[in-house]
Amino acid sequence: MSIGGSGRSMSEVNVTPMIDILLVLLIIFMVIVPVTPRGLSALVPQAPRGPIDPSRPIVVQILDHPGALPTYRINDVDVTHADLLSKLTEIYANRAERVMFVKSDAKVNFAYVADVIDIGKAASVDHIGLMTQKVGIGQ
Repeated sequence: MSIGGSGRSMSEVNVTPMIDILLVLLIIFMVIVPVTPRGLSALVPQAPRGPIDPSRPIVVQILDHPGALPTYRINDVDVTHADLLSKLTEIYANRAERVMFVKSDAKVNFAYVADVIDIGKAASVDHIGLMTQKVGIGQ
């Protein structure tokens, strides 16, 4: 520090306002940043609730019949459209993995496929996959 008795003007930086601004910004960032750390969400395996066969996936087939409504199958067992929701709910009540596949004939209108997807979601299926036919390179 110098005393300005020599008649010249003093040019010193006043750091007090900068420290005030720094402390205000520090408080703002402490409030904005969440206190609890958040990790990645992961699927944790659940214990099965009953006897299940995890090696066999659930495949809902939609079979086309020209001039008539399509028919439905769950793993090669014929099911009516009215019973589809109840059968899927019964199947997935005892399964830890809630995965379903939908397979349809090529001529089936996609509205029927979307309807089966909606029924699967209503039966609390988590993941729904669509199965397609293999297409060769020359086809």
